[in-house]
Amino acid sequence: MKAIVVTEFGGPEHMKLVEMEMPQIQSKQVLIRVEKTSVNFADIKSRYGKKGAGKLPFIPGLDVAGVIEQVGPEVQRFQPGQRVVAFPANGTYAEYVVASEDLTFALPDSIDFDTAAASPVVSFTSYKLLADVARLVPGETVLVHAAAGGIGTTAIQLAKLLGAGKVIGTVGSESKAEIAREAGADHVICNDTEDFTAKVNELTDGAGADVILDSISGAVSERSMECLAWYGRLVHFGNASGEVGTIQTIDLHASCRSVLGFSFGTTRNKRPLLLQDTAEKVFQYLVDGSLTIKIGRRFALEDAASAHAWVESRQSTGKVLLDVRK
Repeated sequence: MKAIVVTEFGGPEHMKLVEMEMPQIQSKQVLIRVEKTSVNFADIKSRYGKKGAGKLPFIPGLDVAGVIEQVGPEVQRFQPGQRVVAFPANGTYAEYVVASEDLTFALPDSIDFDTAAASPVVSFTSYKLLADVARLVPGETVLVHAAAGGIGTTAIQLAKLLGAGKVIGTVGSESKAEIAREAGADHVICNDTEDFTAKVNELTDGAGADVILDSISGAVSERSMECLAWYGRLVHFGNASGEVGTIQTIDLHASCRSVLGFSFGTTRNKRPLLLQDTAEKVFQYLVDGSLTIKIGRRFALEDAASAHAWVESRQSTGKVLLDVRK
């Protein structure tokens, strides 16, 4: 089969298209013929030898959409020919991948492969953050940092679907503000020109946001405490800034506020069964059209290096897909 491998840590020029042997399944695994996969920023970090990097050479990628070719003897929920999305253990930029049964999810017929490939990481993560970690209560105010990104735009939509009374987004530049508005944000704060803590408190009549989704860390996490409501939940799920934030314990007990951590990667590895219900809920939203995933650009598998360069340029909007069968 054909696959993209990272041969050295560094720039996208170290990604090569190679021929390699088909992977072999074990008893509780399925073999998937990949139709499409998505490019996530975690793929770029792993290429640099940072987040989730494997031993060189390795195949990057987190999620796929495709068709089951073969099932292991102990697999109970799947048969060859089924359309699925999955989180394989050993990369996704390939024509065939192996995934465990627990991390494979049957795809409804009405969801096309583009949507299927674009949605797993951003929609599963966003749903877990809001419904299960923050336990969003209808009517509450939600603040989404990095609101123009893949998770940001998805979280805005899901917050509304889960009953949020008001959704506020922050973006790094005015050029990205419209993306957050199109996703459904009631208010968008541009960090270039506005103090987000003061603006959130103004928009909430001094009460603050009940739920804050923070993938940035550092000073953003610290300053988010200044606009977190009593009984509010600050959910920390990334460190895009590369900085470490410090939370004061005195800011928690009297106000009944919480700081919660979540990693989608850890959940996949440690508690994959928690994602079965998540998949069902997310697929329902995709089927009825209440949740949409914006697709920015599509690249052929052999052009994966160009896809990475495009995402890394920070010019991309929406999900970037690799069409493995193009």
